Amino acid sequence: MSQKHHQAYQPLATAAAAMDNPAMSNSSSSSGSNDDVAGLEPHGLPATYSSQQLVASDFDSMERLRGNESVPTQPRAITVSQWFTVGVLCFVNLINYMDRFTIAGVLTDVKTDFGIDNDRAGLLQTAFVVSYMVFAPLFGYLGDRYPRRLLMAVGVTLWSTTTILGSFMHQFGWFLTFRAMVGIGEASYSTIAPTIISDLFVNSVRSQMLALFYFAIPVGSGLGYIVGSKTAHLANNWRWALRVTPILGLIAVVLIFLIKDPKRGASEASHNLQPTSFLTDVKELVKNRSFMLSTAGFTCVAFVAGALAWWGPTYIHMGLRMQPGNEDLQLDEVSFVFGLITMIAGLLGVPLGSVLSQKLRKRFPTADPVICAVGLLLSAPLLTGACLIVSSQTAVTYVLIFFGQLALNMNWAIVADILLYVVVPTRRSTAEAFQILISHALGDAGSPYLVGAISVAIKNHLSSEPKMISNQSFQSMSQVLENATETVTNTLKDMSFSPRVGSSEDVIKFEALQYSLFSTTFVEVLGGIFFLFTACYVIKDRRRAAQESMAKELRLAPGENKKDIFDSECLVMCTDIALRERA
Repeated sequence: MSQKHHQAYQPLATAAAAMDNPAMSNSSSSSGSNDDVAGLEPHGLPATYSSQQLVASDFDSMERLRGNESVPTQPRAITVSQWFTVGVLCFVNLINYMDRFTIAGVLTDVKTDFGIDNDRAGLLQTAFVVSYMVFAPLFGYLGDRYPRRLLMAVGVTLWSTTTILGSFMHQFGWFLTFRAMVGIGEASYSTIAPTIISDLFVNSVRSQMLALFYFAIPVGSGLGYIVGSKTAHLANNWRWALRVTPILGLIAVVLIFLIKDPKRGASEASHNLQPTSFLTDVKELVKNRSFMLSTAGFTCVAFVAGALAWWGPTYIHMGLRMQPGNEDLQLDEVSFVFGLITMIAGLLGVPLGSVLSQKLRKRFPTADPVICAVGLLLSAPLLTGACLIVSSQTAVTYVLIFFGQLALNMNWAIVADILLYVVVPTRRSTAEAFQILISHALGDAGSPYLVGAISVAIKNHLSSEPKMISNQSFQSMSQVLENATETVTNTLKDMSFSPRVGSSEDVIKFEALQYSLFSTTFVEVLGGIFFLFTACYVIKDRRRAAQESMAKELRLAPGENKKDIFDSECLVMCTDIALRERA
């Protein structure tokens, strides 16, 4: 090995690149005189250095030894600057999701003000998510190449401005337009922030920081319901609910300029990595089966979360009012309880998923996608049960919702962690954007509108005199869905646990929304299947990402043999890892 490459060597996570190199076994066998290597069993590496024996725990060891001494390997080693950066990112993520679900907490008032039905009410969230997902790839591309603090600051400024302007719109078309523009601003932040955390931390510390970052999603959503509904109630005007987060957004812009923006790949000592073309990035991501399958599973999570978050308070309010004595129940009361449950489920569910991942991954390398699958498969029957008994059992309904959301929230941090370790550092913002595009395009971009449209179709079917939908563009959709609902409604109509109080019209509206929400059960099961398939490929794709990072780090001088340098680097790194593990 040349002196140049010997000096450049650092013990690194991408020592895994040697695992599939056939020359490794030749190098090790030819080095049989090396007593330090030969005597490493059982605490070090076996002499074969086989890829089957170097699994999750070895990846962790290799990343710890990569050579960047400034990267903390324990939470107590995190610097004040790094804590401040994570804190600001979590704060922005919190108000991001507060803003996103504020309208869901006052949806009944919004529908009354604009005179719209469930389908166009669902379109408010769909328009937001469509613009969000369309602009995510653009910000992902920019985030891999340009200053990330500036991009995030511009994005937060944009969504804060459009949110407060939208609150003054009195025509539904303009209000819808400004809600869509909010999605553009949020796309900049959501694609970039996780990559900053990735460049600050590695391994278990990275997982813990991602759990802290993503727990802001359910907590922020819960605060959105609570703050939105209570502000509207105190002001006696739902529009004031939209004027809280923009003030916090302006504070966030100032804080963003104070955070640390590390070099891309800094945590893995990949300072020499250069970004490839956008087309190359997309091609490589499509070939990454772990990434694509986990994105498909996460799309199902987004579909369910979007539908339940948007329609949950409204549906529970309708169901509880069917119970005797609850006829005067107000939506803001239900939104408060639903938001509180969402917050607690997020506070417990996201860290629970992260802790299970860190504990189980050491023994079971495929634990991450399996945990995600189990979470979805547990959540499906719990949330379905809550939908069935909401008109008869208040306490049990809220308990089932809590545990259903708890299981669903186990996915957030783990899915982000999977993306970060199966994708090379210079491609991560693009991967985040790609995942946002797919998961929202097929997930929560359409689920609020789809559930609303299905409920309108079912309502028309259940009513003796179906009403025409005012907007012709939505009428055809509901008519198509209406033809497909007769068999479903006949099957589900007997699933009533107690007599319901209220007018026949109220009962029909409740049942229509109930039946349409059952679609989320099928999607959750489908998502669990996608994550189980992810488990079949995650080890191989993680190793491939490590190989690619190492290959880009190698720089050959004229006349040097790449194969010899690669083999020598790998042998030295594996020996170093084994010796330190034994110590």
